[in-house]
Amino acid sequence: MASTIQALPSEVVHLITAGEVIDSFASVVRELVENSLDAGATRIVVSLCPQQWRIRVADNGCGMSLEDLQKAATAHSTSKIHSRDDLWKINSLGFRGEALHSLTTLADLEILSRAETHPEFKERCNGWRIVYGNGGEPLIMEAAAIAPGTVAVISNLFGNCNGRRQGLPSTAQQMKAVQAVIQQTALCHPQVTWQVWQNEREWFTIYPTKSIREILAQFLYRIHPSDLQELTVKLNNSPDSSLSGVIGLPDRCHRHRSDWVRIAVNGRIVKSSELEQTILGAFHKTLPRDRYPVCFLHLCVPPNQINWNRNPAKTEIYLNQLDYWQEQITQSIDKALSIDCSTIKESLQIARVGKLIKAAEAKSGYNFNRRNIEENNPSLKSETVIQNSSSCNSISLKAVAQINKTYIVAEHPGGMWLVEQHIAHERVLYEQLCEHWQLVECEPPIILYQLSPPQIEQLQRINLEIEPFGEQLWAIRQVPALLQQREDCAEAILEISKGGDLKTAQVAVACRSAIRNGTTLSLPQMQQLLDDWQRTRNPRTCPHGRPIYLSLEESALARFFRRHWVIGKSHGI
Repeated sequence: MASTIQALPSEVVHLITAGEVIDSFASVVRELVENSLDAGATRIVVSLCPQQWRIRVADNGCGMSLEDLQKAATAHSTSKIHSRDDLWKINSLGFRGEALHSLTTLADLEILSRAETHPEFKERCNGWRIVYGNGGEPLIMEAAAIAPGTVAVISNLFGNCNGRRQGLPSTAQQMKAVQAVIQQTALCHPQVTWQVWQNEREWFTIYPTKSIREILAQFLYRIHPSDLQELTVKLNNSPDSSLSGVIGLPDRCHRHRSDWVRIAVNGRIVKSSELEQTILGAFHKTLPRDRYPVCFLHLCVPPNQINWNRNPAKTEIYLNQLDYWQEQITQSIDKALSIDCSTIKESLQIARVGKLIKAAEAKSGYNFNRRNIEENNPSLKSETVIQNSSSCNSISLKAVAQINKTYIVAEHPGGMWLVEQHIAHERVLYEQLCEHWQLVECEPPIILYQLSPPQIEQLQRINLEIEPFGEQLWAIRQVPALLQQREDCAEAILEISKGGDLKTAQVAVACRSAIRNGTTLSLPQMQQLLDDWQRTRNPRTCPHGRPIYLSLEESALARFFRRHWVIGKSHGI
């Protein structure tokens, strides 16, 4: 495979803003994960050991050949640009070729990488491990067993700069800064899975989603996705220009500080006081006093309209058409805050609907407390309690319609029910799994990376066949039957490995395999699901303890629509 990393010509070096900013754990993590994203990674694992001044970033990107690895840490070597004209055609996150070289002067750098198999020649690419010396020259070079992708290991960070170490903030503050960097990057790249470890313990995970608001809801735990409004705007001035993002509906969520007013340009969070003020101005008079909006906007701008070379950290940029973008931001937010058929949700009639739901819950006999969860969750209570739980078998339910591809409207003699299709199916599958737990062969095997000893023991405990497959790699050769054909089978197995007994694993498998909300069902399919669900032993809640149905009795509906009023008196006669 030909080398793609080349040293930049001196004329380009002189045009580049000097000084790659490597001044903290967060800055190191930022540079390494940007390299992973530029390599096309969809899964990135960051491991931090702050007391040992060690950082490890592993990805499943395209990897590097031996020739590229030998040049990767030399000064001004990059595969992103090659001439001065390329400075105005930047489509990557990195381009200066200074980060790895800077790290070799501040720490011990080791990289393991294996390139993808060449699609044309189908030649098998070998993995390599290189340890770099001060200045980026390879000191140790050896073959290594590694899956396609790259692992960068930084050790003894700032070991030769004790003054810099002493001037850094506390460990807690530095880890908070690392978390912010990863969260901000994840907002710009929602298709990527992030797993972050601290001192060999899992710290947090960010799961990929199709919508930005679902990513944001993973960070801001008190905000529900329904509190957020997504916006996507295609702009007429250029096919390469667009504006997307998510805003918090001002009647539902706001903050004491402006810490969640964020702007990204072409995949990177940037600082722009002008654009931030534009956002705050668009929310003027929509929020309580001294409150700030939740807003993340992602601008896709043609590369020739941006100067990324303005600041070494690449967070401060110059937009050629700043006034145009300010106008587009204002118009987009105004439209998103308006009420029409596409934006109105459950914000109207909150008081009356709330009373109706309260009455309905009382009729359903469901109250969200720990006792009910234990009574309906087999992993928390004995089998005797499950068998004594009441059932809805005596109710004759007739499927009538589907709402939002999520809820089944069911008619019964005493009124109507709304049944949430995903968790109803989850209950059905869980009880089937408890009765018939079946493992099937998986070919090719599923490969998982960096499993901890407890995770390996957990998979063995539920009788999955697991064996070493290389350095920090494990092959899973048996999977639960329901997961065999699923694209997210590897993620499901990883979830199962995180603890619990066999029943906990069965709950996870049932949740992964159940009908997803957003799936269109025919009337016969809805009726079949209702019939199967009514035959379960514990139809009131899903295995996690969530209510499956909402009962709207005829008497509650009559009260809501005031059918008990005397018609003459209601007209003032």
